[in-house]
Amino acid sequence: MKLGITKYGLIALLLMISFSLSAQKEVRQNVRKGNKAYNEQKYSEAVRYYQQAIKINPQSKEANFNLSNALYRQNEWDKSIEQMNHYLTIEREDPIKMASAWHNIGNALLHKKDIEKAIEAYKNALRINPDDEETRYNLAVAQKMLKDQQDTSDKQDQNDQQQQQNQDQQQQQQQPPQDKKEKRPEEQNAPEQMSRDNARQLLQAIEQDEKETQEKVQQIKAQEREKQAQENRRQNKDW
Repeated sequence: MKLGITKYGLIALLLMISFSLSAQKEVRQNVRKGNKAYNEQKYSEAVRYYQQAIKINPQSKEANFNLSNALYRQNEWDKSIEQMNHYLTIEREDPIKMASAWHNIGNALLHKKDIEKAIEAYKNALRINPDDEETRYNLAVAQKMLKDQQDTSDKQDQNDQQQQQNQDQQQQQQQPPQDKKEKRPEEQNAPEQMSRDNARQLLQAIEQDEKETQEKVQQIKAQEREKQAQENRRQNKDW
C-alpha cells in the first residue's frame, strides 16, 4: 500500500520550504549589506549585518568568516581569533578558505605580539596550502621578529650581568683599605717584635743591675780590707 502526502502535510512542507528560502534570502541580504559596509570601511556597521545573518543561520560560512575580518579591522584581535576558530569548525570542504582562516589568525596573533603562536598559525596555513606565498612571507617575517626578540633578550641578559659585575667591583673599591700594620693570617703565630722603647728600658735595667752589683762588690772588698787592717793591728802592737 502506498503512503501518500495528505493535504495538510503538503501545506506544512510547502511552508517549511518557503520559510527556509525566506531565511536564506534574508541571510544573503544581510551578508551583502555587511560586505558593502565593509568595503566602505564602515566596520561597525558590517559587524552588525554579519551578526544578524549568523543569528538567522549560525552555520553561514560567509557570515562567520567575514565577521572575523570585520572585527580584525577594528583591532579586536581576540574576538577576531575566536570567530575565525569558530569558522574553522564549520568549514571542512574548502582548503583555500581554511588556509586563509589560519593566515588571518596568524595576522591577529602577530598584532598581539604573540609571535610564537602566530608562527604556528602560518605553518598550519601552509600545511593546507603550501603554495600560498603571502603566508610564506608572513611566516618569514614572524620568524625574523622572534629571532630579533631572542637576540635582544640575550643581549639584555649580558648587559645585566656586566652591570652587576661593575657594581660588585665598585663596592669592593669603596671598601676601606686594611691597616698596613695588621697581621696577615700566616703571621698570627709569629713572635711579636720588641719596640725600641721596650728595648731601651730593658738595657737600662740591665745596666742599673750591673752598677748596683759592682757597688756591692766594692763595699764587700772595702769591708774585707778594713777587717784585715784591724787584724794586722791586733797582731803587731805598736810600741
